[in-house]
Amino acid sequence: MRLLKAAIALALVGILVAAASAAAHHTQGLTAPVGGIGWLDPDMKKAHDLKQAADSSAVAQAVGFTPCVDGQAGVYPCQNVDLMSFLPLAEIGGGEIGNDIWGWEDPETGRDYAIMGRTNGTAFVDITDPANPVYVGNLPSESTSSAFIFWRDIKVYEDHAFIVSEHRGHGMQVFDLTRLREVESTPATFDADTVYRGITSAHNLFINEDSGFAYVVGSNRCRGGLHIVDVSEPQDPRFEACYSEDGYTHDVQCVDYQGPDDRFTGREICFASNEDTVTIVDVTDKSDPEMLARRGYATAAYTHQGWLTPDQATFLFNDELDELTETVPEQTTYILDVSSLTDPPAPMLSGNGTTAIDHNLYITKGLVYEANYTAGLRIFDAASIPTGDLEELAWFDVFPASDEPVFEGSWSSYPFYDENIVAVSGIDSGLFVLRPELGG
Repeated sequence: MRLLKAAIALALVGILVAAASAAAHHTQGLTAPVGGIGWLDPDMKKAHDLKQAADSSAVAQAVGFTPCVDGQAGVYPCQNVDLMSFLPLAEIGGGEIGNDIWGWEDPETGRDYAIMGRTNGTAFVDITDPANPVYVGNLPSESTSSAFIFWRDIKVYEDHAFIVSEHRGHGMQVFDLTRLREVESTPATFDADTVYRGITSAHNLFINEDSGFAYVVGSNRCRGGLHIVDVSEPQDPRFEACYSEDGYTHDVQCVDYQGPDDRFTGREICFASNEDTVTIVDVTDKSDPEMLARRGYATAAYTHQGWLTPDQATFLFNDELDELTETVPEQTTYILDVSSLTDPPAPMLSGNGTTAIDHNLYITKGLVYEANYTAGLRIFDAASIPTGDLEELAWFDVFPASDEPVFEGSWSSYPFYDENIVAVSGIDSGLFVLRPELGG
């Protein structure tokens, strides 16, 4: 159903943009119920907003180090986060909009890279000196389309980047990241080392680095559920199995379980965001995965993505449409106790006062990092998770125009570098390299 709705949405984008042509970019009326498009299906709204972002992406300019002083880093509202640098889309390979982001630290040289998706490919940017990023090169999209296809997702395993897209015929690109060491003249244009053809398109993927299995989701296979690929030999990916009992999966995190439910210690467990539920699946036996729980919640609009706490006792997740459809009054993060994998209770809800839509979140270094579209990067104290009320410590707003519930601003962040830096992908802007200043 989601894929059908998205196809309809994309077909209507041209009509929608034409109807809104009299409105300037970032016009808040685009989300207003009167005179706007509030009557439309949310998928149509998303396609419309991202097309608006694409139409404006060329106007951004590169920015150097800009500290956060008195709540501003240049034009960007902030709190306890400095802007180290910014590169616009036009300077990292172009494309209509930016999308997902991941990172890699070269184990031999220690250099840090941001790996940012765009509608037309993937950019590799050396951010070892975060104030002076270097665009190293581009991996073009394996396939393209005349339609406005804006999804791309990236994960890294064994010094290889694995990249999927919803472009038909794209497959899963595999790129040996150690090739970045060899670039003498930047920017270079790369080819994939191999392309996995067990799928033609996909929305997302996750790789369990402990097991060596990739979980491709939202693909044209397995009813959009878990398409499981053995990537233990990165340049020889092999189809392993499907899990589709609960239908379409939008995002997933799979772990070798060491959490509090000792019935499953050592098992491989997936926590899937399945549109209206968090679905927990034991995938240890790839030939016979077992659903352990399917947890819905009263305010569900579109269960989007989530991440486990380090002790694997709690799963924080976001709902991409609850703010837009007003099942909640403000930007809301869900806190799910998964200390029982078979009977998790209803999640706690933590609002943070903005009207923005939440997108991707990650937990590391005692902090929760959320890329919340028009509200930008938000950083919370992970120690506050058990209270059910996340304490916000810092933020950086990549979209100063508004905090309205539209699909612009920050798509995602990568906070897992050893250094105190965070890479953020801006949908209608480009690559932000940020440094939180939290003291201690």
